[in-house]
Formats: sequence, structure tokens, C-alpha cells
Amino acid sequence: MSNNFVDYHCHLDLYPDHAAAIAECEREGIHTLTVTTTPKAWPRNHDLATKTSYVRAALGLHPQLVAERAEELQLWETYLSQARYVGEVGLDAGPRFYRSIELQKQIFGRILILCARAGGKILTVHSVRAATPVLDMIEKHLPPTRGRVVLHWFTGSRAEARRAIDLGCYFSINAEMLRKERHRDLVKSLPLDRILTETDGPFCQHKGRPVRPVDVSVVVDLLAQAMSREPTAVSKAVHSNLRRIESFN
Repeated sequence: MSNNFVDYHCHLDLYPDHAAAIAECEREGIHTLTVTTTPKAWPRNHDLATKTSYVRAALGLHPQLVAERAEELQLWETYLSQARYVGEVGLDAGPRFYRSIELQKQIFGRILILCARAGGKILTVHSVRAATPVLDMIEKHLPPTRGRVVLHWFTGSRAEARRAIDLGCYFSINAEMLRKERHRDLVKSLPLDRILTETDGPFCQHKGRPVRPVDVSVVVDLLAQAMSREPTAVSKAVHSNLRRIESFN
């Protein structure tokens, strides 16, 4: 398998065998960013990832868990100096989580401020039904010179996407986004030099089973179809984007 494949948002610690999931990424040469949903998950993820060539771990505090885990922000702050990557973080204004949106904003704002203060961080950001407030907060707290933002599974409007591009953001695209016409049309409007690929495994399905990083090749094929390009050209562009974002410091 070509090591040009990139899965820039996956939850490897949520598979039945965490170590085996990491080993598969390493064996297949998949550049994988494994996100965490709570800071308590960071030490094991970080430890396993540092022993690999292809897997990197991100320090997260998922907005869907903020209502019950806000007190873990202090632990997140403790670990930040160890982390180059931050995620999954952001806002979720969907019906199930809207009740905690103000608390989410407090937590996300603090995360952005601390990342800007530290500098050199790469964030993978959740923005369900909250693209505008997420972009407002990024613009206010995290200048492009102080960090890089990848908008994970972005489903905002074209205007919001253009604003995100102007703010220096990238987008990580998964197969589910490319199977829905409205979201596919949005993806087609994005510049190829701002696109990365992701699976969001194990939350998405592939052939009746939870998707794995190795399945990111499907995303490349769907992206190529949507953009009327050859898969090899898309894969090459994604890998170039990966090198560019990873070279940021």
C-alpha cells in the first residue's frame, strides 16, 4: 500500500484492539492522526504513537463530552506541553448537546488561547451546526501564525468554507461527506491544496463493518470522482498538503 494515504482524523483507541489498530497503520504505511476524546486517554495514546513512524496522537476534549468532563480541562492543560497535535476539540450545537454550548465555548476558547500561547500546534476541530462560532473563535484566539486548524467533517455553508480558507484552515474529508450531494458539492468547491483525508473510524461504516484507516483509499477515489481528477493526483496533493501542514512550527 502506498504511504501517500493519509487518515487525519481517526479514533484508534476506540477499536476493540487499540494496539492492533496502530500496528495496522504502521504496517500499511498510513499517515494517521489518532484523536482522543478526553485528556485521560492521552498518556496511552501518546505512548503507543511515539513508538511508530506513521501514527501521531492528538490531545483532545470532545465538545460532546464537555458537560460531564469540563473539569478535565486542567488535566488537558497539564499535558499540552507534550502534544504537537490537539483534538478532538471544538463545538457541537446539535440538539443533543446544545444545552452545554456556552460551557463548550468556554472550554474551546481556553484551548485556543493556550494553543496560541504555546505556538506550533495543529488542531483537528469539530464544528457540528457551529461553523460560524467556531470560525469566530479561531479568528479571535488563534492567529494563523500561531497554529494550524483542520476542520474535521465540515458541513458548513460555502460562505463559511470561504471564510475558513481565508483564516488559513484546512479540511479533512471522509467518505460519508462524499456520499451526500449537498456535502459533496461543498467539497467540490474547496481548493485541493487545503484538503486532507480522514475516516473518522470507527464511527463510519465500510462494507458493513467499522471503517479502518486502511479504508481511506476509498475517500481518495470518491474525492477523485467528485473533483474529476485521477486518484493518484488527489493522493499526491493530499500528501503534499500533509507535508506543508506538518512543516508548520
